[in-house]
Amino acid sequence: MASIRWGMIGCGAVTEVKSGPAFQQADGSALVAVASRRLSAAEDYARRHAVPKVYADIDDLIASPEVDAVYIATPPDSHLELALRVAHAGKPCCVEKPMALDPDECDRMIAAFAARGLPLFVSYYRRSLPRFRQVKAWLDEARIGAVRDVRWHLLKPASPRDLAREPNWRTHPSTAPGGYFDDLASHGLDLLQFLLGDIDAANGFATNQQGLYGATDAVSACWRFANGALGSGSWNFGGDRREDVVEILGQRGAIRFSMFDDVPLQCRTGDELQSVFIANPSPIQIHHVEAMVRHLRGGPPHPSTAIDAAKTNRVMADILRGRR
Repeated sequence: MASIRWGMIGCGAVTEVKSGPAFQQADGSALVAVASRRLSAAEDYARRHAVPKVYADIDDLIASPEVDAVYIATPPDSHLELALRVAHAGKPCCVEKPMALDPDECDRMIAAFAARGLPLFVSYYRRSLPRFRQVKAWLDEARIGAVRDVRWHLLKPASPRDLAREPNWRTHPSTAPGGYFDDLASHGLDLLQFLLGDIDAANGFATNQQGLYGATDAVSACWRFANGALGSGSWNFGGDRREDVVEILGQRGAIRFSMFDDVPLQCRTGDELQSVFIANPSPIQIHHVEAMVRHLRGGPPHPSTAIDAAKTNRVMADILRGRR
């Protein structure tokens, strides 16, 4: 194939800058179709982004001979249903994160694609970003020695939208039981497993402190990596300012970075401090999409498949068991 022709289901905020343009601009990729449960939204998106085909029926997009692979960009409560339809049609698929509502749904999705011998990718695109590849290189080189502990703290104020109590899938318990933790912490917990290996035990506490919406808005957790390193995290979405700091502590030094902010990466070994700034690409998912194209053409495996994404869902479920 000259290009992998993608059909996109859903056209929400993530598709405007992060993903949709990446599917259009990545080498060997073309965004050829879009569908949504609201036809008017799909038509508006296609007009603004020069997508050649709009489908009124999602199943028609999935079955179209003009579509080679499908990208599901809807809230997580619909991922299972839509992914099973794509698997039944015999096409590769990429689903937005988090992969599904719970580990059981993840397992059903994995089984459906495995039965057809098809790849299922998940949009944990941080695994493909150069800035985090640099962090992984430092770890693989043992620049800080054996990793002992990981700490991640994320603090954000309530958004104007939340203060106005406007509808938002990230704050509704049926689509995101953990609230913004589901949307944002999933990225980081997945990345930490990419950097340091699987998390084999986790627990936590979660609550709603502000009462602005039905989902959780504050989470605290601790976990253990299979290699013996320990980790802890706190995520609060009702603070007075923004803070986003990750520290990986080793026997000979530490690595410090931000999960979401464009700030320098720092690697300290003894008295030596190396600071490196690596800007994110635009669109930010372009390396992720190009890696999928290479995978589909028989190249190296993509770093974010459903098998790994399901592990992240299991860690999140273990942490949120302490929700009240």
